[in-house]
Amino acid sequence: MWCSTPSSPSPASSRPVIEAGMTIRGTRRVAALGLALGLASGSAWAARDLTGELQDAQAALAAGNYPAAYQAYLDRGENNPLAQFSLGLFHQYGWGRPVDLAEACRWQEKAARGNIPAAQQALADCLRGGVHRPADPAAAAHWYEQAALSGILTAPCSLAELYMAGEGVPKDPRKALELCRPPAAQGLPAAQLQLARFYLEGDPMVRDPVAALHWMRVAAQAGNAEAQYRLGLMLRDGIGAPTDATSARWWLESAAGQGWLPAYLPSAALYWNAPAEPDTGLQSAENLAKTYLWSTAAISRLASGSEAEQARALLAKVLARMPETWRTDLDKRVTEHLARVGGNIEKRSQ
Repeated sequence: MWCSTPSSPSPASSRPVIEAGMTIRGTRRVAALGLALGLASGSAWAARDLTGELQDAQAALAAGNYPAAYQAYLDRGENNPLAQFSLGLFHQYGWGRPVDLAEACRWQEKAARGNIPAAQQALADCLRGGVHRPADPAAAAHWYEQAALSGILTAPCSLAELYMAGEGVPKDPRKALELCRPPAAQGLPAAQLQLARFYLEGDPMVRDPVAALHWMRVAAQAGNAEAQYRLGLMLRDGIGAPTDATSARWWLESAAGQGWLPAYLPSAALYWNAPAEPDTGLQSAENLAKTYLWSTAAISRLASGSEAEQARALLAKVLARMPETWRTDLDKRVTEHLARVGGNIEKRSQ
């Protein structure tokens, strides 16, 4: 974040595995594949050295030589499920080729049938979303169960979503909670967020705003950006606890600092609407600067739509009060933030 913030435990940096996979580079790509293999231990493939068969492919991938790596994996793709899983990642994330989610799902299905746990989870997602064939929630439930049995910690909560909605399985909101509680209690932020969402917006029979706030806070403190954003909204709106604008602002800004786009405009708005200085009746310098920073960042990443218009309107109000001399330094901070999280600063009229 850009300026000093209220005293509060600083959330640790953390990303769900699937998100991290979208940005992995060099040896981290190979590490991701090693993780998949490690999760396969205990399966029928455990006695076979899957990675040993793929040394050339993994070396090429670590070096960023996508064509050579893809061909090497493809050469082993007939019988090596880890190679199949890897080929799915190439198509999923666009490594050296256009993203092709349907082709990614086809490779993940082969790998899932070869007992690669991460592929079982991926296949379930594909089947639920109807990516490479018509949606089949019952088959998705089967593969989520297999992934859970294979050690994928997020799989029980994915299966729980089906029970909460009654998709492919009998609707059973209480069973959904039972499935998702253990991984949440084990400290998995994605599961904590999902459990919080169940309590917040799941079936009415299991909604519990206080429990939702608890689990949202736990996930937020673990560094989950979406949880930080949602916790900020809950505290802003008084859901599960009395309204607390100061804490709401802190958590929304924490999410925005990680690049969680939906948090930008609410962060700017809370700084703009913060209590005025008692001696002047005006916004403090910090609150003006923060409003400028987050509204500008929002405009830079929101191409169009109502939120972009709201951000522009808020920015216009700030510019009417903020000294022009501040802009050079503040724009530099926005540019640095966007470079870190990905995004481009939009040229604005003076």
